[in-house]
Amino acid sequence: LKQRLEARFGNHHHVGDIRGRGLFLGIEFVRDRTTKEPFDPAQKLNARIKSEGMARGLMCYPMPGTIDGRRGDHVVLAPPYIIDDSHVDEIVDKLGQAVDAAIAGLSA
Repeated sequence: LKQRLEARFGNHHHVGDIRGRGLFLGIEFVRDRTTKEPFDPAQKLNARIKSEGMARGLMCYPMPGTIDGRRGDHVVLAPPYIIDDSHVDEIVDKLGQAVDAAIAGLSA
């Protein structure tokens, strides 16, 4: 799962980090990848990603306050240990769609 997330999001302009162990992984989202500047907390990007994910049949755990308890957005993935490669592909695909839609919605 981590390898596929890194392939999909490793160069994404708004992904600051992908971290975790095994199937428990977090993806940090930033306004600017170079400076690691976070999104405005009022935008609630993590909650938007969760909502977009749920609309696509993906459950992820939105987590605000990555930086200081207030600023910073990340989502956590914790799929069951019985997933297979097709499920990993589905998770990464749906998360990609959710992230793209949530970020596009910030400027709408």
